[in-house]
Formats: sequence, C-alpha cells, structure tokens
Amino acid sequence: MDDDRPEVLLTGLLFYDLVLTGLGKPPTPGEEIWTAGMGCGPGGIANLAVAASRFGLRTSLATVFGDDFYGAYCQEVLAGQEGVDLSLSRVADGWHTPVTVALAHGDDRALVTHGQEPPYSQDALMGHPPEARTALVHLESEPRAWLSKAAANGTQIFADVGWDPTQVWSTDLLDQLALCHAFLPNETEAMAYTRTDSAVAALGTLSELVPVAVVTRGGDGAVAVDQTTGEYADVPALAVDVLDATGAGDVFGAAFVAASLGGWPLEERLRFAVLAAGLSVRHHGGALAAPGWYGVDRWWRSLTDPDLKRAYGFLADRVPADAGPPVHYAPITPPARPAAFAPVAPGAEHAPAAPKTSSAEHAPISPDTPQSAHCPVPPPDSARQH
Repeated sequence: MDDDRPEVLLTGLLFYDLVLTGLGKPPTPGEEIWTAGMGCGPGGIANLAVAASRFGLRTSLATVFGDDFYGAYCQEVLAGQEGVDLSLSRVADGWHTPVTVALAHGDDRALVTHGQEPPYSQDALMGHPPEARTALVHLESEPRAWLSKAAANGTQIFADVGWDPTQVWSTDLLDQLALCHAFLPNETEAMAYTRTDSAVAALGTLSELVPVAVVTRGGDGAVAVDQTTGEYADVPALAVDVLDATGAGDVFGAAFVAASLGGWPLEERLRFAVLAAGLSVRHHGGALAAPGWYGVDRWWRSLTDPDLKRAYGFLADRVPADAGPPVHYAPITPPARPAAFAPVAPGAEHAPAAPKTSSAEHAPISPDTPQSAHCPVPPPDSARQH
C-alpha cells in the first residue's frame, strides 16, 4: 500500500485559546486578578494535530475555521508553521471561530468559551475518509458514521473520551470500542464507564473490549495492557513544575500513537507518552505546548538523574539524529500591528493551507526567548464583530 497516506487522521472542533497562568488563586465574583503569564494559539483538535506533526507524522486535519481573524491565524499556524494538511478542512462564511479563555491554576484549569456549533459536521467534513494509518478520535454518545468507514479502510482507531456532563456514563458508548485498536481514557472516565473502583480494575474490563487499553492517572502516571502482544505496563509520572495542564492528554495520545507506529514495546510507548505530556505542562497549554522531537531531545541530552537515565535509556536509539528546529511555543505578547494573513475564501469546499508570512512579519519564536513572541489580536473592525 502507498505509504504517502496520512499517518494520523483527525477531525473535531478547533478553538482559539487564550491561556492565563500564575493566578495565585482562583478568581471570585467581583474580583480582579492580575496574572503572571499569558499564552495564545490554536486549541481543541489542534492540540492533537500539532503534537502529532511535531513527532514527524503526516497529519491530516478536517475541521472548520471561522471567516475571521482567529480562523485565519489558526490556519497560518497549523499549515504554514506546523505543516498540518488542511485539505479536508473548510472555512465557514459568517461563522466565528470559537474562542476559549483558560484560567490555569495548580494542576488544573477552568475554561470559558464563546462560540456556536460549526455549520459542518464531522461526517460532512470527512465524507469518505482517506486511507490513513491511524486516526485519533474523541468518542461521543452518538457514533460518527465516518469512524466505521475509516476502520473498514484499515485505519487503526486510537480513541479517547471526555467528561460526561450528565454523569450518566452510559455503557452504550463502549460499544464503539469494537471499531478501535486502542482506548486511552483517564482514570475518572475509565472507572465511571466500567463501573469499577480503581484504574487497574477499569483497565482489566477495558482490555476485554479493545486490543490496547490505556488508563492515564495524572500525577500517578499510566497503566496499559496490549492484548496483541501480551504486555502489561505501569509507569510513573515525571516530577515536573506544572505551568498549565491544558492539552496534556492530547499530547499523551499523539506521543502514544507515534511510538505505536514505530512498533515500540508497550512500556516504551507508555513512558514516551508520559514524558511528552510532562514536558507539555511546563509551557502555556494548547497546541503549541507540544514538545515534539526537539523537546524530547533537549530533555534527554540534559538528563542527569541516573534512575531516569536508566528508565528512559531507550531514547538513545529512538530520538532521530536530526530532532528538528526549536518548536514554537505559545506567544505571549500582543503585536505592534495585526499580522497580515491570507485566509482562504469563505465557504470553500476545501481550505488550502494559508501561506506563511514573511520573516519580518513573524519572526521565529525561540523557546529560550519567549518575549520575542507575538500573540495576535484582531484589528478594531474585527473586534467589534464579537
């Protein structure tokens, strides 16, 4: 089979994220709090897209962009900066890109979002999905038609699931695991859907429903079973200073897929995913916190702890000789003037990648010099539209 096919296929809702960190304490009604940090960039499904692309995976994303400043900016970052294929995506005429403000405090965050449902469904975007090696999907109560088509194409489905606001946790959702190669919920979700009282017990139930079951446990690491190889793994989390946990689960999933495509043993896959997620929480969250091979390589080369050196010794043979250029972390300051973008035509069936701006308009963002970054804000006319 032609291996120019996508290695990762994605669809879902995209957001423009504004992340505020260093709050000191959660805000209360009537109170103003000054923050010590701010970052911005694409979020939502973009978290997975950027994380996968930064690990060198050919990544195809089907999403909807608003015909506004935020949509144009997110297109430029995803296609022009990160190399994500947007040929399955669309721009919606008269629809605004959802905007989320994330208030990061401690190891968690609160989200406030302005937006509406997109005018194109996942099934409309995907149609007959292209053949891909894997797809990373977010399972919902109503199954998506494109998912069964992708599985029939031979695409391996790696799935996660989100918080159920109804707290019914219907076990009917688990029926969709019949289409999946791997399932990666967190321990709260896993225990709720399996009606068990521990992550390990939930893992045992899930391992009967899907070939590869993974349960993430936050600060306690992750556990996994691979029924195709007979492997079991239980790895601890890394001790890191958490700036913002937004998108860490997506980085975990993308890293696990990258390692799985490489055919790594289960313990290596799990350690690699835990490492990638741990590195991501040290930066402002969302898509641009993903470390990629560059971040993993820097961590490995700077490592001095002998126990971690042994545990992660496999990286000596796994990290590419060329780990790539420094990744672009979330910009933190507004520009002196709005950047010039060339968004695709609203309503176009397929949104081509927006061209890169010149180096004078967007200087490369070095992780070592974050003050050089720019967090775009809309021009006055665009601001009045909201």
